[in-house]
Amino acid sequence: MTDDKQFLLGTAEGNLARKLNGKKIGRLTFFEFNTRAQMGRAAAQDIASSIKTFLTNQPVVRIIFAAAPSQADVLENLTTEEDIDWSRVVAFHMDEYIGLPPESSQRFGNWLKVRIFDRLPFNRVHIISPEENPKNSANKYSKLLNEAPIDIICLGIGTNGHLAFNDPLDTDFADSEDVKVVPLDAINRRQQVDDGCFKNLNSVPKTAITLTIPMLMSAKKMFCVVPGEAKRQAVWRTLNDPITPSCPSTTLRTHSGCNFYVDNGSNPER
Repeated sequence: MTDDKQFLLGTAEGNLARKLNGKKIGRLTFFEFNTRAQMGRAAAQDIASSIKTFLTNQPVVRIIFAAAPSQADVLENLTTEEDIDWSRVVAFHMDEYIGLPPESSQRFGNWLKVRIFDRLPFNRVHIISPEENPKNSANKYSKLLNEAPIDIICLGIGTNGHLAFNDPLDTDFADSEDVKVVPLDAINRRQQVDDGCFKNLNSVPKTAITLTIPMLMSAKKMFCVVPGEAKRQAVWRTLNDPITPSCPSTTLRTHSGCNFYVDNGSNPER
C-alpha cells in the first residue's frame, strides 16, 4: 500500500479502503499495510465484525486462537473492541507444548490467558492440558472441538510455513485426526528461540499437541496475521508455491473465508 492509500483505521472510510485494498490470491483475500500497528488494528476490526455477524444469527460463536508474539497486536486490539457479547463466545487454542510445567509462561494456554482469555468474559475457555497423557488429552480436546462447528480461527504462519504445529515433514492435508501429538522440527524450534520465547534451542520442547490441517481448515472464517521480515519468505511461499504439505500454509489459498494480512516487513511485494 502506498502512502497515498493510507487510511484512518476505525472509520467507515478506513473500512471501505481496506475492502478495496483486498485482492484475491487463490481463494484467500490478501491485505497489505505499511505498519504492524495498522495491520493489527485492521485485523482486530475485521475479527470483531465477523464475531458480531455470527452472533446475529446464532446463540454462540466458537473461536480458535493462535499463541505467538506475531499475534500480540491483534489480540490487544481485539480486547478493546466494543459491543461484542463475549459471554456468547467459546474459546479454544490450536496447539500446546508437551513437557513444560503447568505454570510455565511459555505454555500457549498461559500466554493466551494473559493476553485475552483472562481479560474478557468468555462463555467458556478450553485449555489444552497434556500432563496426564498427551494422546488422551488430544482425544479429549478433539471431542470438545467437534461439539459444534468452528466459526473463526485467528492464526499466523511459521517461518517454515507451519500452521499451528503442523510442520512440513509431518503434515497431512487429509489427516484422519483432528488433534494429535507431533514432533517439532528444528526450524520450528529455532523460531521459538528467535521470537524470544526460549533462551536456547535445548530448552524448546521437541513434541507438542496440535490441531491438524483439516480441523483448522474447517473454520468458516480465518484471519491470518503475519508481521515482520522474518516471515517474508514464508509469506512468498504461501502465496506462490504449489499447494502441498511441503509448505503447509499454502493450503490457505484454498479457503474462501481466509483473510491474510501482511505489513511492510513481511510483504514480499515490497
